Amino acid sequence: MEQVTGGIDLRMEGAGKRFGTRQVLQDVNLSVTAGQFLSVVGRSGSGKSTLLRLLAGLDTASVGRIRVDGRAVEQSRHDIRIMYQDARLLPWQTVANNVALGLKGKGSQIRRIAIEALEQVGLADRADEWPGVLSGGQRQRVALARALAHRPRLLLLDEPLGALDALTRIEMQQLIESLWKDHGFTAVLVTHDVAEAVALADRVILIDQNTVKFDLDVRLARPRVRGDAHYASLEGQLLSRLLGRQGEPHQAQAA
Repeated sequence: MEQVTGGIDLRMEGAGKRFGTRQVLQDVNLSVTAGQFLSVVGRSGSGKSTLLRLLAGLDTASVGRIRVDGRAVEQSRHDIRIMYQDARLLPWQTVANNVALGLKGKGSQIRRIAIEALEQVGLADRADEWPGVLSGGQRQRVALARALAHRPRLLLLDEPLGALDALTRIEMQQLIESLWKDHGFTAVLVTHDVAEAVALADRVILIDQNTVKFDLDVRLARPRVRGDAHYASLEGQLLSRLLGRQGEPHQAQAA
C-alpha cells in the first residue's frame, strides 16, 4: 500500500452549532497543524462528537468558519475518515469486503488494497472470514483497516475503544499510535478516558459549557510511560478540570 503523503491542517474560527434552540457548540477557535494528534475530552453531551462531525463535513456550522487544508470542509472528501465506537461492519460481507467498501477500481486491485490494510492491523489471515466470528477488538481493527484503505490524511476517532477491555484497549492505542507515526496523518480522538488522551495526543483540549475551556500541550517522549510522574501530572490536570475546577481558557504545557 502506498504511504499517505501526510496530514492536513484544521482551523475553526468562531465556530458554533445549534440544533433548534439547543446550543451544542459556541465560539470554538481551534488550530491543528498537519500531522498533529489531538485528543478531545469532556463530559457527555458537551459537544465532542459534534465537533468531529463538523470537521468531517457531516454537519455544517451554524456560525463561524471551518477550514480543512485551507478550504471549506466538504463531506465528499475521500481523505477524511471517521471511526466510531461501533465497528459498523456488514455481517453479510467478509472481512476483506468490509474493508473494501467504497474503494474504486478493478476487483483484484481493490482486494489487494484491502489485504494490505488488513496486514497493517494484523488481520490479513482473517480476510475471508465473517465479522461475527471476530472479537470486539478484532472488529475494531477491521474498522481501522477500512479507514486505512482510503489513505486518510485526517483520521477522526469517535471513542473507538470505549467498549473494549483494558488490555485490548491498550493494544489498540499502541496500534493507532504506530500507524499514525508511520503514515503521518492528522488524528483527532474523542475520548472520556484522560489516560488514553495523554497516552496518544500531542495536545488535549477540554470542551465544557459548549466551548474549548482548556488546551494542554503534551510534551512527553514517545512511547509514553504510564505511571511516569509527568504523565500522572497531566492526567491530574485534566481530571481536576473535568471534575469542576475549570478556569478561563488558557494554554498549559508539560516539560
